[in-house]
Amino acid sequence: MARNLYKPGQAEPYTLSRSKIDLYVNCPRCFWLDARCGVSRPGMPAFSLNNAVDALLKKEFDAHRAAGTTHPYMREYGLDAVPYRHAEMDAWRDSLRRGIRYHYEPANIIARGGIDDVWVNPSGELIIVDYKATATLAEITLDGPYKAGYKRQMEVYQWLFRKNGFSVHPVGYFVFCNGALDADAFDGQLRFAVTLIPYQGDDSWVEPTLRAMKVCLEGDRPPTPSDECEHCAYRSAASRFET
Repeated sequence: MARNLYKPGQAEPYTLSRSKIDLYVNCPRCFWLDARCGVSRPGMPAFSLNNAVDALLKKEFDAHRAAGTTHPYMREYGLDAVPYRHAEMDAWRDSLRRGIRYHYEPANIIARGGIDDVWVNPSGELIIVDYKATATLAEITLDGPYKAGYKRQMEVYQWLFRKNGFSVHPVGYFVFCNGALDADAFDGQLRFAVTLIPYQGDDSWVEPTLRAMKVCLEGDRPPTPSDECEHCAYRSAASRFET
């Protein structure tokens, strides 16, 4: 079902989620088809185990948030911080309906995103935090093509908080929960090793990208297919037989 379609020349601000910004970065054509025509990429099933890890981590950090105490993970990594207390925390976490948002007037776009967590250091700087769940025997790093999206995600969140008037530390953290694959048996439980990975963000790309997205939205025809987009490649291959 087509929703939130952009109408060329519209006066009202157009709302875009963090994931739509990343869609544009990955493939402007797919973004145009989604925003102008309501033709979205095929959906992915929900990762229920990942969602469970997120929910439990939030409960765990919320207990320290209420007490104003440092989580043991923070102490383990020498991080002087506590979970941030703010009246809008639940709204910021609501990625589907609310999230933290900002009206970027040069492009007349309202950008929004739902964060996992925010910590604060003694200087009052906010530390943006994102939870990730995985299961691998490889070393946990931020290397690899698909993890570039993780970095952009962090940078969009940092930009949104800065635009909302908060002092944001340049280094955010990914809390990786890695399911152990080396146990002798399942025994009804899955053990996780937790790793905190710091990442120094650079949000200088966000505003130029929003302006480019506005130009894309106003275009009468979709951009050319991206060479690296598997969805464009599939549609192109299938169309040769369909026509």
